[in-house]
Amino acid sequence: MTPPDTKPLAIHPSRRPGDLNLLRLSCLALSLAWLLAACSRPADVPAGGGAKSAAYTAVARGRIDIEGGLLALSMPREGTLATVAVHEGDRVKKDQLLAALDTEPARLAVDAAQAQLEQAQAQLKLLGIKQVAAKQRAGRLVAAVAAGAGDGQSADDAHEAAAQLDAEHQAAQAATSMASQKLAEARYELKQRSLLAPFDAEVVHVAAQPGASVSSSSGALFTLLPQKPRIVRAELNESFVGVINPGMHAEVSASNDAANARWSAHVLRIGQVYGPATLENDPQVRANARTVECVLAFDQPNSNQTRDLRIGQRVMVRFGATPAPAATASKD
Repeated sequence: MTPPDTKPLAIHPSRRPGDLNLLRLSCLALSLAWLLAACSRPADVPAGGGAKSAAYTAVARGRIDIEGGLLALSMPREGTLATVAVHEGDRVKKDQLLAALDTEPARLAVDAAQAQLEQAQAQLKLLGIKQVAAKQRAGRLVAAVAAGAGDGQSADDAHEAAAQLDAEHQAAQAATSMASQKLAEARYELKQRSLLAPFDAEVVHVAAQPGASVSSSSGALFTLLPQKPRIVRAELNESFVGVINPGMHAEVSASNDAANARWSAHVLRIGQVYGPATLENDPQVRANARTVECVLAFDQPNSNQTRDLRIGQRVMVRFGATPAPAATASKD
């Protein structure tokens, strides 16, 4: 029994258990709404509001390269190396000597061809003199026959001798032309025993030394880096091929670290052939991913920072990034 002095507790209508639960739920919903509002600010804009938006259309791995790649040179003829004129790290100009074979046999061939040409030219000159004399004699005999003071047979013989000299003169002209071609061939072979730089470049690798026997099939003796603007060859995933277009702006960085230097670039062309992802670090992803080569050019290809980029250096490419005002001005 309830003690006489104890009264039952009265429950106010507004404080029923169901209403209390509803009040708690309302407070919880309000708190969640406030938290969501606080977290709805874009993650790429800090509280200061001065950072650039980091929205990109696509991201791809790439590497630094040049159009045509490195140039590997070998000797066009076989022989013994007599001279190696450059070393690794040297900068060479167009037509500068890189290496030369023993040129004595080729020089002897040039001298022999020169002598044959001179002999043919002398023979041609001699036949020219005989030809003039034969024509004069034939003309006199024809005139004597017309005047009744000469023999017709002698005139015919003179005409035949003149015609024969004409044929010999033509043959001598052909022999002279042949000798001239042989001399040009001998000089060309002499030139082929010297290896010259085809353009301004930097010598990256030298695999030659004097006294070594070499040939065109013995491999590259020199590897040259042409003095051309750097480009980026990026591996664009097949899922992004449709959204990347030539001329689109991109941002190139040395790695995924935002603290590294960045360069402004634009898309030159997009390949038409799918291939494997060779720059992916994960072997499983590398085996399954299909990519298309995308070539980009730097907006400032002649800057010191761009020229210092090394061939084969790995980079990250972010397509569709909003260019900085300076980059936009230089691009326009």
